[in-house]
Amino acid sequence: MKRIIVVVGLSGGVDSSVAALLLKKKGYEVIGLFMLNWGDSIFDTQCSLWKDSVDAMLVAQELNIPFQVIEMRKEYKESIINYMFNEYKSGKTPNPDILCNQKIKFNLFLKRAIDLGADFIATGHYVNKQKIIKNNQEIYRLLIGKDSNKDQSYFLCRLTQYQLKKSLFPLGKLTKNQVRKIAEKNKLCNADKKDSQGLCFVGKIHLMKFLQKEIYPKKGEIINIDSNSMIYRKKKYSLSKEEELFFLSQKIGYQKSDGKLIGYHKGAQYFTIGQRKGISLGGYKEALFVIETDINKNIVYTGMGKNHPGLYKKSLFIENKDIHWIRKDLSLSDGEKMNVFCRIRYRQPLQKAKLHKIKRGILIEFEMLQCAITKGQFAVWYLEKELIGSGIIS
Repeated sequence: MKRIIVVVGLSGGVDSSVAALLLKKKGYEVIGLFMLNWGDSIFDTQCSLWKDSVDAMLVAQELNIPFQVIEMRKEYKESIINYMFNEYKSGKTPNPDILCNQKIKFNLFLKRAIDLGADFIATGHYVNKQKIIKNNQEIYRLLIGKDSNKDQSYFLCRLTQYQLKKSLFPLGKLTKNQVRKIAEKNKLCNADKKDSQGLCFVGKIHLMKFLQKEIYPKKGEIINIDSNSMIYRKKKYSLSKEEELFFLSQKIGYQKSDGKLIGYHKGAQYFTIGQRKGISLGGYKEALFVIETDINKNIVYTGMGKNHPGLYKKSLFIENKDIHWIRKDLSLSDGEKMNVFCRIRYRQPLQKAKLHKIKRGILIEFEMLQCAITKGQFAVWYLEKELIGSGIIS
């Protein structure tokens, strides 16, 4: 009987290595592939990239599985790096890791694996998958991982039913500590290797230096908005509940006259809502936070202290074109509502919220005020432990 072939994306890290180990022990025919997606000596990532590829190769040798390096730098630059630059140029804050999973790992990589004869691909993500039958159709559920500190469902929020069907997640029922112990017990060469940090496939970078390759510095003003004189430009006519939520989800639209000039920056595109580091202004009794940016006028608006009201909102809006349902059978029609749990960033505790489907998109109304809701980032929503949909905050 033909064995099931699984291609594992070996990154050189302990998670994907243990995923390959567990699959082999279960009797799968395992192939290891290392994705060569990046290489730029300007940011000193060549050394770490080389070490990761060597570690992946050594693990493949230890597991006695076939191993290949696949070249995907052109596709990664077009899909991820260019996306990053375009989003920052327009004043948004992108999440390249989510797009990398959508466009690279579970799209191009999956296609390469299928071409090699694979039945499935596998990764070291801490998530779970479950198949159910509904109305005589197979439906795949994306569930949070057992390790709440490592749950990575947020990063897989743009997957499709087909991508879930063809994917395995061997670490979903394990904790990080258990994964380390399995690696140590089996004497894998990277058992004590630190987790990678920073941009997917690129690593830790100095973001401003990275962006300056495409977005050139331009001096602009920093305007501080006093919390006691917050400016809300409310409409004069009566609003429905959804209209009010939509209005409150938008930028306040500060003007220079609303605050006080306190310094200068090198480009509003380099800043994101809620940012504290990089403002480079001292002498204040509390830290300064970015509360809004105006890309057209090259102005950064700040507020003093983590409790500044300019940092907090109770709703956000997602345009129709940016909505994605993993569970299309649960999607909302105009006028419908749904109680969910939601998060607007990785590792944020799940927040109680309500989805409002309106003609132009989805409004998310939170039970509690949310800090630093940021345009370009992803909001994801869950029914209990299942991630069912997501959208790009607009």
